[in-house]
Amino acid sequence: MNIKTEQVNSLLDDGNKDIVAWGESYATGIELIDNQHKELVRLTNVLYHACLAGNETLETVFKTAMSQMVDYVRFHFTAELEILKRINYPNYHEHKKQHDTLVMNILEASKEFGVGKKFVAHSFVRTLKDWVFSHIAFSDKLYSTYVNEQKSKGLLTDQQILGN
Repeated sequence: MNIKTEQVNSLLDDGNKDIVAWGESYATGIELIDNQHKELVRLTNVLYHACLAGNETLETVFKTAMSQMVDYVRFHFTAELEILKRINYPNYHEHKKQHDTLVMNILEASKEFGVGKKFVAHSFVRTLKDWVFSHIAFSDKLYSTYVNEQKSKGLLTDQQILGN
């Protein structure tokens, strides 16, 4: 079930600022990953604006957006971890552990929201915001640095990174 485009656009144009904004400081230099990160930022903002919009929107848009976030996070983490494995990233297991922790948090929040626990939505959005600011800006930058170092030494190519 997808959120209707007009619902999302009206939420994102509600006059309120986004909770997180994409900036080049988050860029890994791997276009595929950067585009996926931008989508995670967009979904985080949809969830945030749904929280601000109130109860009816929380019941409809937030629930659907939460489901999409769960699916998209799984998709993104699979793609990112495949790249890290392919390039023999030395901190692969630690990075995967961080992903696993966020997936557990997302699934738990989704379950709690589904049974009607109050304030789960707001808490969940803050968790996602913190994830963007910490994981993408720090942990993903570590593998980005590794990739750039390996490329500069001629040990890694864009084709190897993307599996082409």
